[in-house]
Amino acid sequence: MQPKPGWRQRGYWLLATQAGSWIFSRTLHILDKIIFKFSNGRQTAISVVAGLPSIMLTSTGAKSGEQRTTPLVGIPDGEGYIVIASNFGKKNHPGWYYNILANPKVTVTLNGQAKSCTARQVTGEEKRQCWDKAVKIYPGYNSYKQRARREIAVFVLEPKK
Repeated sequence: MQPKPGWRQRGYWLLATQAGSWIFSRTLHILDKIIFKFSNGRQTAISVVAGLPSIMLTSTGAKSGEQRTTPLVGIPDGEGYIVIASNFGKKNHPGWYYNILANPKVTVTLNGQAKSCTARQVTGEEKRQCWDKAVKIYPGYNSYKQRARREIAVFVLEPKK
């Protein structure tokens, strides 16, 4: 799935820049709540702005034990999804990274449909393959990798059988 052309392509480009990442990392969570609510769980800000495939990941807070829902780019992978803990290229991991390490049982919502999944961090060749698949959808991950100066974790969200 490639991003849609036109204004979405410009949003896609902006998201990969350092300035765009700074802005979006501070505003997307607000826009996501609004867009997700009014689209009946079918859209997020990232899907509207850049045309990227998005999911809502619900995890259990590593410290609080409370349910936390985070919009993410979700790269389709068989029946599951690949998610990248890039945090817009920031030097620290995103909060959801710590949550799913502590409790890998998560819920993925896509197009208003929720399903239970298990998060599994991938390494080695599997990580490289997942990364390559993600970069084909969103090349901005390479910019994030350069800016982050840390090992960016990659996870596969596998549906419970």
